[in-house]
Amino acid sequence: MLNAPLSIDVRRGAVAALGELLADKRIATEGRVAIAVGQGQGDHIAEHVRPSLSACEVFQVEGGTVDAAVGLAGKLRGGTFEAVVGIGGGRTIDATKYAATLSGIPMVSVATNLSHDGICSPVASLQHDKGKGSFGVVMPLAMVVDLDYVHAAPDRLVRAGIGDVVSNFSAVDDWLLAADECGERVDRMALTVARTAAEALLHQPGSIESDRFLTVLAEGLVLSGMAMSFAGDSRPASGGDHEILHAVDQLYPGTANHGELAGIGAAFCYHLRATRLDGGGAGAGDTAAERLGEILACLGRHGLPRFPADVGLTEDQFAEAVLYAPRTRPGRYTILEHLGLDKGETLKAVEEYVQAHGG
Repeated sequence: MLNAPLSIDVRRGAVAALGELLADKRIATEGRVAIAVGQGQGDHIAEHVRPSLSACEVFQVEGGTVDAAVGLAGKLRGGTFEAVVGIGGGRTIDATKYAATLSGIPMVSVATNLSHDGICSPVASLQHDKGKGSFGVVMPLAMVVDLDYVHAAPDRLVRAGIGDVVSNFSAVDDWLLAADECGERVDRMALTVARTAAEALLHQPGSIESDRFLTVLAEGLVLSGMAMSFAGDSRPASGGDHEILHAVDQLYPGTANHGELAGIGAAFCYHLRATRLDGGGAGAGDTAAERLGEILACLGRHGLPRFPADVGLTEDQFAEAVLYAPRTRPGRYTILEHLGLDKGETLKAVEEYVQAHGG
């Protein structure tokens, strides 16, 4: 059975209705709800919700780590809770998703920013002693985005979600390439949902100051999560673009956030498609060049980084990350695996990308 959200609420003042949602007997029949909060706005929201619940307990989540998630899971198992609410940014929600999965109880996601599609996806990205890893989890049963809290979040975190949604284009084309070259099965529903999310955002007028734009961004992130749920893995929203971002995270931790790197990764993958992909494969030739132009224009319009220097990387460092990228997702076939560029060819491609589009 597909695991998809029971309800999605995106608007100003959405948190005010959170108590009613949690009292819904489809989620918690007796109101025994745990609330997991991160630093910042999470505590405030938890105190806002607490009076409307008959029995709840608030737990602090110390960062997006496997240890934090396992620790929270232990508390959830010891408290006979019917559901857990994760309130905060991506790290808090990822840790809560993993803890809920370990505990076997449903999870409600309350996002205070829109930095990436982890707010509503079947994947949790968590730090561990060897770096950062992705873990399969049950996606949230319900999703709440209160635009008042999103407006109060740092602009950089909110803008980052744009890069993550737009990178769906690259992921989808990599999936189709894998189908052509390796016979990989493509779930057309998942593919359509992921692509629709990106198309809706790509030319959306306005920016993060607009409620309408934020609603489209939130819906795009939720659709990306649903696409991954339909597919049974992260394929519809994670291709060579995400391989590059994970490589940067591993080789140069702290360089930039998830969505910012996803946007750069997607743009560079389309540069490779436009200049080095022969034949009529997905995203080849003029089509890839056109898509590259659209993505670069979108990233630039919203003040997102587009080139290695924008995130403090040299061309050599970015080329090293691109060369390392396939190792972050063994078994996944993308434009990077298809081309199999060596060190010299990779550096040349990076230099060409910057020279051609860095203006």
